[in-house]
Amino acid sequence: MGGTVGRAHGPYTLYDLDALPEEGRRYELADGWLNELPGDVWHDHAAVQLKTVLKEAARQADADVHVAGAPQDVTTPAGVRKPDVFVVARDVARAALERQTRTYYGPDLLLVAEVVTPRTVNEQIDRVRKVEEYAATGIPHYWLVDLEPRPAVTLLELQEGRYEVAGKARSGETVTLDRPYPISFDPARLSEMD
Repeated sequence: MGGTVGRAHGPYTLYDLDALPEEGRRYELADGWLNELPGDVWHDHAAVQLKTVLKEAARQADADVHVAGAPQDVTTPAGVRKPDVFVVARDVARAALERQTRTYYGPDLLLVAEVVTPRTVNEQIDRVRKVEEYAATGIPHYWLVDLEPRPAVTLLELQEGRYEVAGKARSGETVTLDRPYPISFDPARLSEMD
């Protein structure tokens, strides 16, 4: 990475992030430092499955939302994050498309979900740093998805500027929510193969 950006040892800027070559790697920018995101098959599969679950629920609820995720960016107080999955109002997504931008502003998000990659630095980032950043940004719902030993979802909801646990569900249980729109699913779906 040292030869691909303007400064070999940071701190880095959004321009440095944008200048990185497209080599199948994804990076986030936080507090002036680049962090490579995991690219594991099970992680990426679970993110795709969660997008499908959220899209199906939005269609059934006739919710006026758009479900997206990496490689699109979200700004936070620390910099630029690439959530695995997020939900925005359809008019926000339409405006981003019209502006031809891949960056969303944190306050525009209704829900953000991160698939946790255990035993990596990203696990600490998802469970600690992003909890603080997403709360400071005002994102109402943050989900942490664990795949080991079986898929489970921890649902956090913003209460007075901090996330509180609103629920948990493991494989074989059903997550049922009314906000940000009606959603009901078994976390086991996140590891199903088509």
